[in-house]
Amino acid sequence: MYEPIFNYNPDMGWYYLCRNPNAILFLEENLDKVVWSQLSQNPNAIHILEKNLNKIHWDYLSGNPNAIGLLEKNLDKINWSSLSFNPNAINILEKNLDKVHWHGLSYNQNAIHILENNLDKIHWDYLSANPNAIHMLEKNVDKIDWSDLSKNPNAINILEKNIDKVNWFNLSENPNAIRIIENNLDKVDWDILSDNPNAIHLLEKNIDNVDWCGMSCNPNAINILEKNIDKINWHYLSINPNAIHLFAPLNHEAMQEQMKPFKKELLEYVFHPLRLKSLSDRLCIDLATLLSQYQLN
Repeated sequence: MYEPIFNYNPDMGWYYLCRNPNAILFLEENLDKVVWSQLSQNPNAIHILEKNLNKIHWDYLSGNPNAIGLLEKNLDKINWSSLSFNPNAINILEKNLDKVHWHGLSYNQNAIHILENNLDKIHWDYLSANPNAIHMLEKNVDKIDWSDLSKNPNAINILEKNIDKVNWFNLSENPNAIRIIENNLDKVDWDILSDNPNAIHLLEKNIDNVDWCGMSCNPNAINILEKNIDKINWHYLSINPNAIHLFAPLNHEAMQEQMKPFKKELLEYVFHPLRLKSLSDRLCIDLATLLSQYQLN
């Protein structure tokens, strides 16, 4: 079997890599380096976890949106606080409302119908960050936690009308707040903005203000990172789903060596005399003309 061979950067961080949804191939090849608490959070690692049930960290798995099948088979292992945040766990939560942690559920995007029927149990600070709760927040402006609302990507209209209440630290991470940020650059927290996927144009124009730890995590900052390899934080880069080629580039020499047996086999097939004779007859050209069409190294 012929598989890709990678040059792993020795500075990359396996702790963060275990949460990277695009790093599954590397993780499968290096199970001895896996940090199982972090892998338990990885939505694309379910098949690995199913083969290593004894290594699962159930507290972390309870928050994994793709782990519902595993969790339904192991209800006794669930961490109900973590599960309450899980957007795909609504069916389990509805059947176990006595176990729900209402702070987590208040943040859960898919739990709005449950929250609307339990207004007295809502944690308004967590609800303020819930992108699907805008209609509830607009009816209860006096209960809004403005610090958490500043992170809410769907709360831009409310925030624009209440600029004096904005928490600029949290707003700097809000991907939909770029218009507000552009008009208030003096208030921005550049460390936090460096991780904002929609702030690339601002970061490019203010490269001296960039925090390279945050930038290394930013999935949309690959072009900037490629031009500033010496500034990359390799541990944080390891969680970046778009940076696989940077921290684990293909080892072309090793792959060429791996393919040598296949190359020989392929050449023997392509240039087999009977095949060439049949091909020249079919194309109505002489053998010398046919061979001239092949460029051999």
